[in-house]
Amino acid sequence: MKIKHNKKRNTAFVYEALVREATVAILKNDRERKNKVISIIKKHFHNESALHKDLECYRSLYENQNIDQKISERILKEVRMQKHLIDPEGLFKQQTELIHDVNKELSSDVFNNFVPNYRTLATIDQIFSLKTSPKDCVILENEIVNNMRSKVMDGSEVLVDNLTYKTFVKKFNEKYENELLNEQKDLLTHYIASFSDNALELKIFLNEELSRLKTKLAESKEIEEIKNDEHMLQKTNKVIEKLQSFATAEITEDVLSTVLKTQSLVEEIYNGDND
Repeated sequence: MKIKHNKKRNTAFVYEALVREATVAILKNDRERKNKVISIIKKHFHNESALHKDLECYRSLYENQNIDQKISERILKEVRMQKHLIDPEGLFKQQTELIHDVNKELSSDVFNNFVPNYRTLATIDQIFSLKTSPKDCVILENEIVNNMRSKVMDGSEVLVDNLTYKTFVKKFNEKYENELLNEQKDLLTHYIASFSDNALELKIFLNEELSRLKTKLAESKEIEEIKNDEHMLQKTNKVIEKLQSFATAEITEDVLSTVLKTQSLVEEIYNGDND
């Protein structure tokens, strides 16, 4: 089944594309562009907006995984009900305003950003579309339920035009390849997303990541190169103390920067050999 859709009208795709745009701006230390992206996210995805409600419908289907079929089907049913409660004309208007702001304040290139779960988002968009036939809708819903039951999406739900996909991959590689560790990408993604969900998911993720980093650093003190070097041992202890102080600290860009550097430090210490 080959399905095409207007990605600019796919609320979740545009949101994810903006998150990646802000991440790149942070990496390049482009504060002005980062602020523009975050300003757009805050303006259009605040809790009372139709876009935020629409995004939550998408998220319920692509962020919930490794759950049993019965629960997956109940979530899908509830999402469809919530989706019908969103005023379509109001949503269309807000999408139009969002597209306008992205084009004006940033660039239409934002819509070419590579979003790894693009095909899943396209599938969900087709489920929500009134133009999708009942038969196709049932087939697509079954695919989404199967994805929700899986630990990792297999990425085969919707066929995407090869040229479009290759363009996405090219853009992704240009911006991200060899720049970040996976855990750093996760941290930055949660950070940008925090501007539309009151930082709840970021706080949860950061607490878990701080715990992981502190454990890794504590274990590293038993590595011969560190244990036998007083200077390195002191520095390791100072980093651990710094991370501990973040437990009650406000999440700022300085905190974010320190955690990113610590993630790189831990990777350098272990380098995959001692893990």
